[in-house]
Amino acid sequence: MRALLASLTRRILRGLVLFAAAASAAPCEAASGPAALPVPETIGQAQPKLVKVYGAGGLRGLESYQSGFLVSAEGHVLTAWSYVLDSDVITVTLNDGRKLEAKLLGADPRLEVAVLKIEATGLPHFELGQAVEADAGTRVLALSNLFGVAMGSEAASVQRGTISVKTRLEARRGVYEIPYDGPVYVLDVVTNNPGAAGGALVTRHGELLAMLGKELRNSLSNTWLNYAIPIAQLRDSVEQIRAGKFVVRQAKEVAKKPARWLTPAMLGIVLVPDVVERTPPYVDAVVPNSPAAKAGLQPDDLVVLLGERLVPSCKALAGELQYIDFEDKVRLTVLRGQQMLEFVLQVSPNDGK
Repeated sequence: MRALLASLTRRILRGLVLFAAAASAAPCEAASGPAALPVPETIGQAQPKLVKVYGAGGLRGLESYQSGFLVSAEGHVLTAWSYVLDSDVITVTLNDGRKLEAKLLGADPRLEVAVLKIEATGLPHFELGQAVEADAGTRVLALSNLFGVAMGSEAASVQRGTISVKTRLEARRGVYEIPYDGPVYVLDVVTNNPGAAGGALVTRHGELLAMLGKELRNSLSNTWLNYAIPIAQLRDSVEQIRAGKFVVRQAKEVAKKPARWLTPAMLGIVLVPDVVERTPPYVDAVVPNSPAAKAGLQPDDLVVLLGERLVPSCKALAGELQYIDFEDKVRLTVLRGQQMLEFVLQVSPNDGK
């Protein structure tokens, strides 16, 4: 009996030693890769690149703040596309406490990503081209202004966690209310809080991994999903926005209007009443047998893009149509429920007479 107990004891001790050795190893961080920096040093390198974004909101359940991070020395800010940006005045607060007015350069509604621009130079920033990818088990740091606790030069909040899994939201359509259906990192840290959207997810080496997603609730289980969208999914859109795609037309832009331009009425689109300065361009009704009806538009569709131009309001949509000739095709991207749909409309020669 004593021999049996001694044998069992040795096996248990040997198992505990092996378990402790495995637990002490950094998950998914190869020995040949770069050594992890001390956490305070990694945080210290990332903090100056984080910004606080303030805009529309202020009502209960509609906080007027979110997070973002610098992606160029010239003041380009990557953040989440949300109602916070639906404002004539957007303010970005830098890590050193400076408050600068920002303009919405453009957004890609399909990815729920936006790019802001502030007038500054020589800013510390993340290089999108140097962003990395990671697997499940990778230890990460999530930096954001969750709950809006940082108002000025205070540091952004930092949460330590691990990537639980890399998966797609595609299979969750109807469960999660979001138009994006691509790859995401699901995290074991609670990042799904007000103000965290647009924050940065970095490795323990300080390498940029992803942008923290917006608050997302599972409609079946009523649980929240803590996730981040890999930079690899956002990089092309960010570069396209900086190059002039998915942008809002600026008042100072000079462009020639055609002799006969289009209007929503010519397309058979009746928009909701334009009662405020930035009324979202929802379709209130579709005229039967009109170009809009033939293309398949429906009431409650939200027009988000006209061609490659972002149209955040009824006024912007009507104004952008003035640059399209009566005989040209019109490409509209609309949000229907949580699906992004594209339609091509064209007025026939007999329409509008």
